[in-house]
Amino acid sequence: MRYRTLGGLKVSAVGLGAMPLSIEGRPDERRALATVHAALDAGVTLLDTADSYHLPGQDPGHNELLLARALAAYGGDTDGVLVATKGGRGRPGDGSWTVTGSPRHLRTAAEASLKRLGVEAIGLYQLHKPDPAVPFEDSVGALRDLLDEGKIRLAGLSNVTTDQIHRARAILGDRLASVQNRYSPEVRNSEPELRLCAELGLAFLPWSPLGGISRSSLDGPSTLAGSARFAAFHEVALERGVSPQQVALAWLLSLAPTVVPIPGASRPETVRNSAGAANLVLSEEELTRLTRSTRTP
Repeated sequence: MRYRTLGGLKVSAVGLGAMPLSIEGRPDERRALATVHAALDAGVTLLDTADSYHLPGQDPGHNELLLARALAAYGGDTDGVLVATKGGRGRPGDGSWTVTGSPRHLRTAAEASLKRLGVEAIGLYQLHKPDPAVPFEDSVGALRDLLDEGKIRLAGLSNVTTDQIHRARAILGDRLASVQNRYSPEVRNSEPELRLCAELGLAFLPWSPLGGISRSSLDGPSTLAGSARFAAFHEVALERGVSPQQVALAWLLSLAPTVVPIPGASRPETVRNSAGAANLVLSEEELTRLTRSTRTP
């Protein structure tokens, strides 16, 4: 496993997005715990969760509690594991995703996450999404207060713009550690945010980083499948004898030294496959082919 830096901490170059372990279609607990343990065995030290990762209208905080149980049951050393959680979104019974970014809600949510995770302070606490009904500075101010009180160690943002990154940095300074936006071969709208994070030294955590890449053939070399637009990822995978998912993650890692993808997983074999991308170094010719294929036609 190669490593990168997040808020002065060393984290694995590829993290685990734990959401699939708790939402619709989630595995049973035995397989969920095995998936987290497989990630840890593979050297993954960044686990991303949120209080809203649960079934609609049911068991709030399911994913946080699951990760706490997985870490407690793991037989190896977990001192270097960074659990990153988020607050500010909800999942009511209708299956929608709500947004609530008031300081009062964020404080209450962070304190509940703290208890569920069973830690003295949350390693990384992220504003899940800016609330259009709440001044952005008020939401970020809540993160600042949580930092000042020692309830969280680092602060992060998710689903934000370059302007919001600058505004949050003005409030949090160096305690702003990361930005988590959607970014993948298929969705590159957050290119400006990725570049700004590289410039400022902030970790950029692409969520849904495998968008556009077929989920086929995770256990070995892939056949050409999926969208013709992203055939280059499958071609390189065939040439290298790896999966197209590993190629996609290696491509993301090449974009900037601050990029730390957090692919989701619900099976041990999937997370082991993703973790293997950390040691896949692509050539300049391969990177040119892949980048060309991601450009909007």
